[in-house]
Parts: sequence; C-alpha cells; structure tokens
Amino acid sequence: MKIGLFDHLERTIDRPLATQFDERLEFAAAADEAGFYCLHVAEHHSSPLNMTPAPGIWLSAVARATKRIRLGPLVYLLTLYSPLRLAEEICMLDHLSKGRLEVGVGRGVSPFELNFHKVDPEESREIFFDAFDCLNSALTQDEFSHDGKYFQYSNVPMPLRPLQNPHPAYWYGSSNTIGAAWAGEQGMHFTANGPPELAKENIGAFRTALAKRGGPAQPKAEFPGGAAIGLLRHIVVADTDAEAERIARPAVEHHAASLNWLRVRSGSTEFSNRLNVHHGAGFDSWREKNMVIAGSPETVRVEIERQAEMLGLNYLLAYLYFGDMAFSDAKRSMALFATEIMPKLVEI
Repeated sequence: MKIGLFDHLERTIDRPLATQFDERLEFAAAADEAGFYCLHVAEHHSSPLNMTPAPGIWLSAVARATKRIRLGPLVYLLTLYSPLRLAEEICMLDHLSKGRLEVGVGRGVSPFELNFHKVDPEESREIFFDAFDCLNSALTQDEFSHDGKYFQYSNVPMPLRPLQNPHPAYWYGSSNTIGAAWAGEQGMHFTANGPPELAKENIGAFRTALAKRGGPAQPKAEFPGGAAIGLLRHIVVADTDAEAERIARPAVEHHAASLNWLRVRSGSTEFSNRLNVHHGAGFDSWREKNMVIAGSPETVRVEIERQAEMLGLNYLLAYLYFGDMAFSDAKRSMALFATEIMPKLVEI
C-alpha cells in the first residue's frame, strides 16, 4: 500500500494566512523526506474550507519546496476553467515539478460554489464531460481543435507540452457509483470517501468498470493491478488514544463547520443529501461512521488495516493536517505515522 496526503488548507483565526502557508510548505517538505507518495489538494471557492482556490499557484510553490513527493489537485474543477488555459497550466506544473504532477478532475460537488461562477449545477455534468474531452485534445496534440457544446477551439497551436508522456495521469474522487463507474470507464486512478460501506459500493463500481475497460489508461507499476484504488481518512496519531482524541475532536468540528459553511450561510437544506456528503457537525458522528481515525500508533494501524482489508485498497489518502489543528500537533502526528505506522502499511 502507498500512502499519500490530502489537504484543503482551511482558514483559521489564530494565525495569519501567510503563516499557514509557511507551515504547510514545511509540512510538505517533511512529508517528502518521510516518503509519502503524493500530496493531493482540494479546490473550493468562496469558502473558509479552502484557502488555495487556485491549486496551480499553490502547487508551484510546493513543487519547489519538495523533491520526490508527487503533487496534484484532487480535483481541478473543470467546469470553472478554460480548457486551453488549464492545459497550459498543467504543462507548466509538470515541468516545474520535474514530472511529479497527478491531475485530478471533477465537476464540483457544491452547487453554491458553481452558482457563484454562474455555472448551472444541473448542467455541470455535461460541461465537465465537454471540458474533459477538450482538455485531453489540448494535452495530446501539437495543434488541436474542439467543437463541443460548451467549448470550441479551432487550430490552436500547443507549443507547451507536458513533461510526462502523453500527459500526467488522471485521478477522480467520488462518493457515488455514477462518478466511480465513469472513472473506471476512463481508466483513471480512483479515490473514495465516506463510511466504509459506502466506499465499498463505490470502489466496486469503479473496479467493475475498469475491468470491463481492460485496465487503466496510464498504469502505475507501484500499484497492484496498475490502478490506484484509494480511500480518504482524517487521521490523528498521538502517544495515547486520549491525547489523539483531544487533538482530533476540535479539529474535526472546525473542519465540519467549514464543510457546512456555505450551506448554513444560504439557509438551504437542498444540499443536505446531495452526493452522499456527510454533514455531521460533531466528532462523534464522524467517528461512528469510521471517517476519522484517532489514537495511538497501534490503534490507528489496526483500524486502517481493517478498512483496507474490507475495501481492497492499495492507496491511503491520510488527511493529517486539518481544521484548526496546531502545527506542532500535526507535525507530531505525521512523525508518528511515518515512523510507527507507515512501514507496516506498505507491506499490505
């Protein structure tokens, strides 16, 4: 099993954003030294959930602070981009990172964020498909044309090419079987979220579609079967279970408030059951759903192994720094994870 990291980089009120950026760059450098596989970052807009709404800018800084860890948005919201401009950004990042870029794509889970950008959530799936087809053309041709419903280009030269051939691998994250099956049909790498029972259903849909396709479009030898099949989990490691819960409880509740912020602000209940997103506000509800794992190294390892066996994972996205967690606590948690847990997980 390979181990990656995930991050939103939420707003906190106890320190300036510039300080948070410096802390995250130091955290990424430490993860690089510890041997984590990839740092995946989210893209959200107009929300305290995400202070890196332009992931390409952020990852260009991370690329220069690290040497080996792979990097990538999980995901670029294709509904909000000019595919031509995004293709050029991807090429730049692939070279700046020396070929370490991994490209996650998606349409955007929040109707509020899409509406701010004048994108109709009901059309977002069709826009996403058109943008993805166009992006593929731009990344794989020296000159491309595209005549879709939402995007049209004619004889556009592409002197910028990715460093990786034909382009960085595509990733998709989903909490529903429709998206999971589509990712399998495209031969992407896949990550699931949500309670284990839901994640198992989505991973099953992905595996079925991938097998029918005949395998991943860009196989990775480091993953059995060539495709990464991952799960996101909020993880806090401390010397004791009690200390881990002390750190995790307020961090999870801050994170839950960030996730719910736009929905609460709007006064809308429309989004409450959309796409299987968990809206529980308390730590206990997250722990009951096995979406947060907090404890001593032994406690955390046993629970990760249990879920990995249940789901057939070969990749774990460890969300180790979230909410309003203190930098010192996050560093200690990662150090314990890297030294006490990760060496045993890689043998799975």
